[in-house]
Amino acid sequence: MKKKIGLILMLTALSAFLAGCADFQKPITADSSGFWNEFIVWPLVSLITTFKDLLGTYGFGIIAVTIIIRLVLLPLMVKQAKSSKNMQAIQPELAALKEKYKSKDAVTQQKYREEMQRLMSERKINPAAGCLPVLIQMPILIGFYHAINRMNVTPEINLGSFLWFELGVPSISLAILAGLMQFAVLRTGPAMDNPQMKVMMYIMPFMIIGFGSFLPAALALYWVIGNFISIIQNIFIYKPFKKKEVEPVKVGGKRK
Repeated sequence: MKKKIGLILMLTALSAFLAGCADFQKPITADSSGFWNEFIVWPLVSLITTFKDLLGTYGFGIIAVTIIIRLVLLPLMVKQAKSSKNMQAIQPELAALKEKYKSKDAVTQQKYREEMQRLMSERKINPAAGCLPVLIQMPILIGFYHAINRMNVTPEINLGSFLWFELGVPSISLAILAGLMQFAVLRTGPAMDNPQMKVMMYIMPFMIIGFGSFLPAALALYWVIGNFISIIQNIFIYKPFKKKEVEPVKVGGKRK
């Protein structure tokens, strides 16, 4: 089940990315054709430009739209977090079932799947429930990424400067900040309770720093603000700094 879900997410992300890949380095205008341009990229560009006119700079425009998008997606993020926490809570029982039905013959494995489905049904857990929020978020977040990059190659748009850096050129310092904040996002999220996700905690920050080192600083700014909001969300949703209670170990039927 996990492999199928992972494959679906990978294909969705790849499809969304490739949808705009052909135009990635092309200017974006109101006349740009195609579903991706007309319904995702250009509306995001227009929204950023509107807030730029209201707030004075494209930097503030990007920050404002990033916050709005994250707030709109917040209910989905909470739903995804609850699903993740519920799945994490039954991991010991799933592990026990896997050990009980460790034989690889077809009959045993069928019994294992039935018991696993029964457990999830009793706990009202749908393993696919955590995937829907990701599927909905993916086109929006990738579209925002495309919007900023294509604004940078549109002659009519000058991203200008924000604080001490130019938004249209790479900023190593901002890229490093984005990478450090990505580490904090993973450190405060469910990765700490999942050995497989821990690998991401050490790889993703370096990927962000690497991409941010040669992509426009406007994208690094988007990552910094988005990661800052994610850290706040994680603190409230996952409560990473709350001391976890240690379950008493049963020894001979008694709690020790």
